[in-house]
Amino acid sequence: MIIVLSKNQNHCCISRIIEFELNSGGIFLPPDYVIFTESTAGFSKKQISKLNIEVLPLKFTLSNKTYFNDLGKKDLQSEVFFNLLRKGEMPVTSQINFTEFVEEFEKVLKQGKDILYVGFSSALSGTYASGMAAKAELEKKYSDRKILAVDTLAGSSGESLAVFYVVQNKKNGMSLEENASSLEKMKVNICHWIVLDSLIYAKRGGRLSSSSAFLGTLLGIRPILHVSNEGKVVPVQKARGKKSAIDKLIEIMRKNIKPLFGQTIFIAHADAKDSAEYLAKSIKKNFNVERILIENMDAVIGSHAGPGAVGVSFWGKER
Repeated sequence: MIIVLSKNQNHCCISRIIEFELNSGGIFLPPDYVIFTESTAGFSKKQISKLNIEVLPLKFTLSNKTYFNDLGKKDLQSEVFFNLLRKGEMPVTSQINFTEFVEEFEKVLKQGKDILYVGFSSALSGTYASGMAAKAELEKKYSDRKILAVDTLAGSSGESLAVFYVVQNKKNGMSLEENASSLEKMKVNICHWIVLDSLIYAKRGGRLSSSSAFLGTLLGIRPILHVSNEGKVVPVQKARGKKSAIDKLIEIMRKNIKPLFGQTIFIAHADAKDSAEYLAKSIKKNFNVERILIENMDAVIGSHAGPGAVGVSFWGKER
């Protein structure tokens, strides 16, 4: 038996006990595990490789053609996609289905590895439910393997923050069970705020009437939304002009951000690089953070947020 010691601020404690067996002089430690998430997290191909994670693509349809949201392999480049939206194209998005989850999960289980699935909010998509159905089916077939899942109740940069968290935990030696449990506790502290560039997409989502959207657009109103504890996108505030709306995000962060040294901030934008960079500079000026990662908003989230949207996620006192 191996006793593993860990330190917190006050004392050393026994964090876990790992049992092992000897076989021809070998030591058998708990199996490795692979972290899965979806393309809604918005990671680039380079980030996926660096984080060493598996990403399953959602799909979207434009002009009767279906694309996989898979970083340029079969989908549209970000700028092309959002320009099509600006021209009036209306995308239709679809979730990852049961069969796709089974196929990708099983590749890892066959290698003798376990799985930690960090999922897109179940309040925004049926994708997580499909993943759970695949989990239940595969656990019957691979009874010696473990599949743990966490519904992040987030998407886009908020989902990115959750994935980044478990990746760092794994690098620090956290077990599959500990990692899933830790994220389950911490996910209520993922603060995810979004500024929309147009009220048109709020209208399409059923949050505004056509007349309100038209009038608000004429007045330059920018809605400010956040992702609730239930994982739903909720309009909270509004501002006149994009810069004013982003400045309000800084005010919101100031009231709620946890003063954690070395916090990583995620910013996602829908072909709005200038807005994302302005937000990043404002965050650096106002807060002591270790890094800010700017990413393109994926096509599925971008279909509902619309071109020009910008969002930020950070660890806060509460959502």
